[in-house]
This record gives sequence, structure tokens and C-alpha cells, in this order.
Amino acid sequence: MTKLLVTGKSGRMGQAVIAAAEANPEAEVGATHDVGEDLATAIAKADTVIDFTIHSFTRQVLDAALAGGTRLVIGTTGHSDPERESIAKAAETLPIVFAPNFSVGVNTLFWLTRKAAQILGQDRFDIEVVEMHHRHKIDAPSGTARRLLEILNEETGTSYGDDVTHGRYGMTGARPRKEIGMHTLRGGDVVGDHTVVFAAEGERVELSHKASSRMTFAAGAVHAAVWLADKPAGLYDMQDVLGLK
Repeated sequence: MTKLLVTGKSGRMGQAVIAAAEANPEAEVGATHDVGEDLATAIAKADTVIDFTIHSFTRQVLDAALAGGTRLVIGTTGHSDPERESIAKAAETLPIVFAPNFSVGVNTLFWLTRKAAQILGQDRFDIEVVEMHHRHKIDAPSGTARRLLEILNEETGTSYGDDVTHGRYGMTGARPRKEIGMHTLRGGDVVGDHTVVFAAEGERVELSHKASSRMTFAAGAVHAAVWLADKPAGLYDMQDVLGLK
């Protein structure tokens, strides 16, 4: 039985993770944590932390997990490069699943996007990514969209800094061949929509995933925590958990 510490217990994802843990016979909630509560006391009651809070809290979670030898599942997005580096450093000591999205469907989208980029390329197809989330989401583009862009960069020999264009305005001129467009929409209560478009003259291929419930992500995170139980120190993602690599 995997004993979980669920951080951000009063948040939307925290509540969803608690419900998902209750529905999984291989996991139980050993402790919860919220703003103002003692993290060290909570982490001592669990062997795995599931964190979907905010990127600025990740450093505290890492320090507490390192002190207690506690496994980590991190679903928070919006990390800076130094914050990502601190996660990778902690993974030299602890087993950590760090993923932008814990949905089985989205991870299938990652796999399909890679295959489509390998087949279609950019010689004839222009590539655009569109994502939409609820009005309360604080980072843009979403962590899932950022991962889609990273996959596209890897397969097309482009870079996030040089070739990704975030929206367009004014007299932009003709579209550069290597450009990848990124478009972020925010509004309402949208849980998460992501689409990758490959457009050429005469045809268009679109790969889409639309989430209607946070339980999709929460159940995946609990599954990842259970999977992590017998794993050695290292940095894993949901492609590892689902056997898609």
C-alpha cells in the first residue's frame, strides 16, 4: 500500500487527487498539506508526495522529501530552468515522476505528435499548437503545450527560443519555414484542450485531446505514485509509467 501526502489539499487538483487515491485499492492518503501547515510533520506520515500546487513551492517540497527520503510525483507546471535543474538534481537521490500531464490520453497525444512530426516533417507541413484552459490558470503556455513544443523541436531540429512564435500581430510577413506557432486561450472552466496542427497545401492533419474532468489527471498521478514504489532514484515521466518509451 502506497501512503500518499497530498499537497494543496483545498485546491481543485488536491481534492481530485484525494478522491482518486480513495478509489485506488493500492493507495491511501496518509497525510495532507495546505498553506500555513507544517510540511515536515505531514511528509513523515507518507512515503510518496503528490504535488500539484505552484512552481515556487517545489523547492520546499524537494527539501522536505530529500530530508525524509520520500518519493515524489510532481504535476506542477510553469517551472523556470533553475527550478527544473533542482528537480533533476534531487532525482539523483530520490525516485521522482515529473510530468506536465498525467492523462493517458495526453501521453498518447505526445507519442502521436512525435510520430507525426517524424513522418510529416516541415518540408511541406507548417506546424501550429493551440491550447485552452480555464480563466484561473496562471502559466502560459501550459506545461502540456510546452512538452508538445519540445517534442516538435526534437523531431524537426528547431529550438524553442528561436523558432517558436507565441501568437501573431500586425504585418508579420510570410511564415518562415521552420516557424512553429503557439497560441494560448484562456476562459471559462475549460479543464484542458490541446491541438497540434500540421498544415500543407491541399491537406491538414490535426491531433487533439480535450479533457473534461480533473480526475483524468488525478487518477494518473496516483497510478504514477503506486508505480514509483519499487523504482530506484531517477527522473521519470508518464511515458515511463505507461511503458510508451
